[in-house]
Parts: sequence; C-alpha cells; structure tokens
Amino acid sequence: MSPTNTLKTGFEKVDRDLDFLIGCFEEVLISLGEENLVRYLPWRNNLAKSDISEFPERVGQVYSIAFQILNMVEENAAAQARRTRENETGLQYEPGSWGYHLKHLKTVGLTDKQIAGFLSNVQIEPVLTAHPTEAKRSSVLEQHRELYKLIVKRENQMWTKYEQEEIRNDIKASLERLWRSGEILLTKPDVAEERRNAIHYLRNVFPNAVPRLDLRLKQAWADVGFDPSLIKGLSRLPKICFGTWVGGDRDGHPLVTADVTRQTLIDLRRGALWVIHHQLGELIEKLSLSYHFQIVPDTLRSLIAIRCEELGDRGARLLRKAPEEPWRQFVLLMQAKLPLEDRENEKSCYQHPQELSEDLGRLRDTLLEVGAERIAEEDLLPVRRAIEVFGFHLAVLDIRQNSSFHDLAISQLLVKAGIDGKDFPEWPEVKRLELLNKELLSARPFLHYKSSAGPEADSVLQCFRVVARHIEKFGKMGIGSFIVSMTRQLSDLLVVYILAREAGLTVSSEDGVACILPVVPLLETNDDLERGARLVREFLSHPVTKRSLQLQRRNQMSEDNLASAPVQQVMLGYSDSNKEVGILASQWALNRAQEQISGVGNELGVKIRFFHGRGGTISRGAGPTHRFLDSLPHGSLTGDLRVTEQGETVAQKYANQITATYNLELLCAGVAGVSLQHHNLGKKPPALEKVLSNLSEYSRHKYQTLLRSVGFLDYHSQATPIDALEFSSIGSRPSRRTGRRTLEDLRAIPWVFSWNQARYYLSGWYGVGFGLEKLAQEDPVSFEMLSSECHTWPFLKFVITNVETTLSSVDVNIMRDYAGLVEDSDLRHRILTDIEDELQRTNEYISRIFGGKTIAQRRPRMIKTLKMRADALKLLHSQQIRLLRQWRTLRKENRDDEAKLLFPQLLLSINAIASGLRTTG
Repeated sequence: MSPTNTLKTGFEKVDRDLDFLIGCFEEVLISLGEENLVRYLPWRNNLAKSDISEFPERVGQVYSIAFQILNMVEENAAAQARRTRENETGLQYEPGSWGYHLKHLKTVGLTDKQIAGFLSNVQIEPVLTAHPTEAKRSSVLEQHRELYKLIVKRENQMWTKYEQEEIRNDIKASLERLWRSGEILLTKPDVAEERRNAIHYLRNVFPNAVPRLDLRLKQAWADVGFDPSLIKGLSRLPKICFGTWVGGDRDGHPLVTADVTRQTLIDLRRGALWVIHHQLGELIEKLSLSYHFQIVPDTLRSLIAIRCEELGDRGARLLRKAPEEPWRQFVLLMQAKLPLEDRENEKSCYQHPQELSEDLGRLRDTLLEVGAERIAEEDLLPVRRAIEVFGFHLAVLDIRQNSSFHDLAISQLLVKAGIDGKDFPEWPEVKRLELLNKELLSARPFLHYKSSAGPEADSVLQCFRVVARHIEKFGKMGIGSFIVSMTRQLSDLLVVYILAREAGLTVSSEDGVACILPVVPLLETNDDLERGARLVREFLSHPVTKRSLQLQRRNQMSEDNLASAPVQQVMLGYSDSNKEVGILASQWALNRAQEQISGVGNELGVKIRFFHGRGGTISRGAGPTHRFLDSLPHGSLTGDLRVTEQGETVAQKYANQITATYNLELLCAGVAGVSLQHHNLGKKPPALEKVLSNLSEYSRHKYQTLLRSVGFLDYHSQATPIDALEFSSIGSRPSRRTGRRTLEDLRAIPWVFSWNQARYYLSGWYGVGFGLEKLAQEDPVSFEMLSSECHTWPFLKFVITNVETTLSSVDVNIMRDYAGLVEDSDLRHRILTDIEDELQRTNEYISRIFGGKTIAQRRPRMIKTLKMRADALKLLHSQQIRLLRQWRTLRKENRDDEAKLLFPQLLLSINAIASGLRTTG
C-alpha cells in the first residue's frame, strides 16, 4: 500500500471509530438524563452556531471526554497504520525503529559484528517526573487506559456480533464511569498520589514492554539479514533502566520532605519485588518439566537441596507442591527467598538481586544440559531481563535541589559551627572556593549527627541521611544522583560534597574525601549553557571530583571493565533557557553546550552522560524522539542517555503496551543508531555554524525586547489564564519557585501552559521570523544556504520543523479574543500588534525555507487533526474567556465565595482545552 493510500485509510479509520465512540458517549448521556448536553457533542452537530452564553455547567467535561476519545482513536489508528506498513514492507521502513536504524548502519558499511559489539554498551534511562502539567486525576487516567484497551479489543475480527455488542456495552460503562468520576483535581494532589501514578507505569507497563522491545530488536536484526546468534543472550542486549524524580525532587517543592523520600524508596522497592515475584510466578507456571521425561542434572538436585535447607520447613512444604517437577521446585524456592516486606530481615532471603540472577543463570545451565534451549530463551530470559532492569529498586530516585537552597543550608551550618558564614550566599566565588576547598581536605563534619542548624540545613541533611540509611541497608542501586538546579559556578557543586560529608555519604582515603554518589550540574539558563564547558572542566579537574568518579566507577563496574573511563552526568534544562531567550537561541545554546562539554570530557578522559530535561511541549524541548536524537551534535551521544518524561507526556507515550513499546524502541534504537554513526563516521562540520550563531543572536534580541517591554507582564497576566493556573490544583508543586511576582520566578511550565491555552504558543516561535528576515536582508547568500541546509542538517531541520509545528497551532482570532481581557487598550494594542507582526513574519519566512510549500501539502495528517479540533476548541476558548472575565471581576470585588463556586467551571475549561490541544506546559 502506498503512503498516500495508507494515510487515506488511516483518516477513514479515525472518522469511522470516532463516529462509533461518540455515538456510545451520546447514548450514555441520554441514559443519564443529560439530553441537554448532547447538542454540544463535537463531530455530531454544527458547533459553530452554538450559543456560548447558554453553555450548561458540565459542557467542559463533555468536550474533555470527547477530545480524549479522539486522542485515543488517533493513537490507535497510528499504531495500526504502523503495523500495516510493517506487514507489507517489512521492519526497515518505519523512521526511528530498530529496523530503520539497522538498515541504515548496514548501508553505510557497518557489519553485524560491529553493531552487535556496540549494543551491549548502549544504555537508556527514561526518568519519570511529576511536574505540574497533568490536570487530570489519577483515577481518571486509569479509566482512560481501560477505555483504550477496549478500543483495541474491538479491532479483533474474531468476535461474533453478540460479543461485539458486549464490547460496546463495556465501552459505554467505561464512559459512564468517566462521566461520573469528574475530570479535574479540585483539591491539590499530594506527592503520594503522584508517586502512585509513576509507580503504576514502572510496575505495570514497563515490565511488559521491555520483553516486547527485545523481541522487536531480534526481529529487526533477522529482517535486515544479520546473524541472530550475535545478539543472543542477556549480555548482548542494550541496557535499559528507569528513574524517577517523584519523591526526590525538592526544588521549590516544600511537600517533598525527608519522610516522603524515605517512603518513596520503600514503595519503589516494594514495587520491584512485586514485579519479580510476579515474573517468577509466571515462570513457575511454565516450567512443568517432569523428571519422568528428562534426566534431572545433579547440579539442579544439589541446588534444590541447598535452597530448601536455607528455607527450613517452608522449603520442604514448597517442594511438596511440585513433587515431580524439579525445575518448578527450584523456582518456587527462589520465589520464597525474595525479601518481601514480611521477610525482609530474614537471613535466608536474597540480599541482592545479583544473587537471584545468578540462581536463574544456574537454572538456565540445567535447562541447556537437558537440551531445553528454546525454553531457556523464551521463558527464562525475560525474567533475567526483568531483574537486570528493575532489580530490587524498580527505578533510581534522583535527589534534586536548587543551588540557592544549598547556599542557605551551608550558611546555617557555618554559623552553627562558629564560623562567620552568615552571608555565604553573597560571597564572591573566590572566597567561597577558598572555604570549600579547605573544608574538603577534612572528613570531619561541622555538626554532631543530632544537631539542628536551621530549616534549610535540616531539610537537606535529613534527606541525605535518609539516603545514607537506605544505602547502608539495601545498597546504592536505588539511588540516582544529587542534581543541582541552577548550577552557576563550581562552588554550587562543591557545596554538595560538604553536605554529603555531613550525612555520611563520603568516604576517606589517604588521598582525601570522595563522595559515593554522583553530583550533577543542571545547566538551565542561556548564560549557564554558554559557560557550561568551563564549569564542567573546573568540576572534573577538582581533586574531590576525580576521586569521587573513580570510587563510583569501581562500585558500578565489574573487575573486567575497570579500564573504561569514569562517567560524569551533565543535565541540560530546556525550559528556562527557552523562557529566557526564545526557542531558536535556546536550541542553539543547547547544541553548542553539548559539543563543547563533550570535547572537555574527551580531553580529560571522562565519558559525559547527558541527561536531557525535555518537557512535554516543543517550547520545552519536545518533538519527535528520532528527530531529536538525530539532531544532537556529533560526538555528544556515546550510547548512554538519560531523558525526562514529564507530565502528560507519560500518559500519552506509555499508557498502553503498544505505544509504550513503540516509544521505548524510538529511544533505544535511536540512541544505538545515532551513537554508532557518531562513533564510526567522521564529523561533517555544518557550513553554517557562524550563520546560526548570528541568527540565534537576532532572534534572542527580538524575544527579549518583547519580554522587557513596558507592561508586558501585565499583558501576560491578563491575556492568558496564568492567574487561574496558579490558583488551580494542577500538580503538587507551586508554580513559582519562591512566590515572587516576577518572570524569573515563574516556572517555565505555567509560562508555556498559559500561552498555549490562549493559543499564542509564544515561546515556541517568537523571534524566529525577525532573525530570518534580518539574515535574508543582510546576508541573502547565507539565507539561501540555510534554506538548503535545512533539508540536510538534522539539527536545523528539527528546530525549524518544530517551529512550524507550533505555528500551525496558533490561532490569531482566538489570540485577539484573549487580548480583549487586557484592560489597558494602549497596552493591548501595542503588544498584540507586535506579536501579530512577528507571527506573520515568521510564517512567511518558514514558508520560504520550505520552498513555498504549505504545511498542508507536506504534513496532511497534522492539519487533519487540527481541523477536527478547531470548532470545538473555538467554543471552549470563548467560554473560558467569559469565565475568566467573570471570575476576575468577582475576585476584584472581594466576592470570594462566588469566585470559588465559579472556579471549577473555569478549571474544567482549562482541562478541556488541554485535552483538545494535547498539551499543557
């Protein structure tokens, strides 16, 4: 089937499935006595003629559910289209997939042995975060997952008409539950709820997706004609692990206490042990090999005897459950040795996942001894893989805090120890380093273990001591890194070594102090990115860092791998730099920083592991995964990548098995494919690096001129629903870092969320048109070269295509309607005129870069999905503007009770629009 026909078939499927599901929703509403809402159902009626002044109170919920239905229908159609293409053309033609990358690597001359030799060095680590971008209750998200399963179930052609009718009834029941549950959070969620949501994916989704991902690699490997034996066995597969910030990220988050972190580590461990217990349970069901039909190896008999003796009477009872099935007996004994909550302190339990993995390895050997190789590969390997991926910790928990908070903690420690450090946060860097370097020569802490120094010091040290106790009891596998937000200078990182020393997280040697956990700079602002390479050089050259990296390497590597380079993680923030300088300047600063920092690592013999803090919108680093990986500067990707999965993107990418496997494949295959290209193919320097630097500067100037213009913050506060977002219960974290009413203090997420809700999408395109126009006028030759390079330079193509994607969601008429909320007419006219002029300019020059072809010609699927949402969104925006005006008036008149009663309707409109746009912040 041709791409055009596949697209047409996909469109027809979306229309057909949407009609069916909205029909089900209509029947539910009628059965519940909500006939007055049926006329507002999108894709059933002429919404453009509806009178918004007559909107019933729950019409926002109607739209929100309808948009969720559309999102699911489109997601399922895309998945089915991929399956159809693979079935007809093979596994090598889906961009970003294993087949796609393996075919390309083969084409450029790499052999299967070269590729296989590199795969075991590949490691990906998605990190789930709980930024305030998810407006829906966790129970509602669970209902969405169940509804999607029913949509997929309905695809099966085996069902009779009676069974199909039952599926239809199940769908209607699911929709009724959604309707009765309510979509939004009327009370602010606590960290425990966010933790439960993250653990759901880690416990219930990823353990099933990982073996599917491994199967995809094996199928693609064979499909491209490579030798299957080269990737056979656990050690030959790419490494996959997971991380989370929920319960560990305390940057501006007062609810994340030491006790929250302690409970998070406990819950993650429980989740991991549940996963392994379940996996072993499934293996028990499968390993029914009887001693009547194969000779039982003496090794297996000996292992059973040893493990049975360790478990005492319990072991003997377990053997009686499978008297004729020794392989099953051994797995029953292994399952009994898991350190579950009620047996955690028993000496007979496994103390480390490696012990369990070794037993499974011995079990594999006994299966091979009797010729059961297929069973060992199909049944046993997935369990060994699960233990490798999830261990007894499920995901590593990072500890993140802001550098300014650490400064206050150190100041309090110094004062408590009798040292004049009250003004430490204001000290110049030279003075700070003098004190820190002197202190780091000693292993002596400032304070006694139980002493209190002040709120910030106590908060940090209590958290660090929770980590220390967890490591002492269970080891380091469940702990990630200490991440320092707003890292500006070397002292911001050295401070963490001092705090770690206070909590017992350092060790001493003849050479001096070393930290047992990684300390990671987070470079967020444009200035921090520009000086990032110098900062990383200073940090890697510091004696304590050198000793710490060597210590961490010895702890993490086997003896055979001690020759490998130490690893330093560097986190890159995409949000704050974008908020500060705009999308083009931000993306270029990130690109330059990665290339320069990679060069520093190579020079100093340290492998740089970049941690990309990408958000859920293009303004905050989002975009197609495979295009993002292709766009990374040459040499910056060395087979090892961490990346955040934030807010609503977690549900969008990982809510169901098919989509979760697909998105993990894009990440894993992309890291492997791009890293191999970086490693084996020479760098081809783009000819336009200087041009991009100039273009970036032009764009930044225009963007910052707008932000600094008189009255701009007033315009933003009135022309977007930012005040409603700050007042809402979306996410447990405050929307401002310290509560100050400044642009700098406002987090990037509500900043982007508010502009998106009002259909400006300002941070995803503003300044780009001005930069392109200036370049075209001052250097037309370079402009033409840039237009040409846009098709061949992955970085440029990624950025420009993302800008175009953002522009397609901007709606000038809706922007103007929101601008009508600005009380000062002169301010409204001045700012709106500037924004509209730049919008027109950006559209014009983006079109020129793409040779005059419209976005509708090049990206029909995206235009189709936008058009389907347009009429319903227009009505929702009109309703939201009316509600904002009423709510603000009530608050201004101190009619707080009435404003409080009205607010749920406003919040429903925010949620419905977010569902329609498929994005928040």
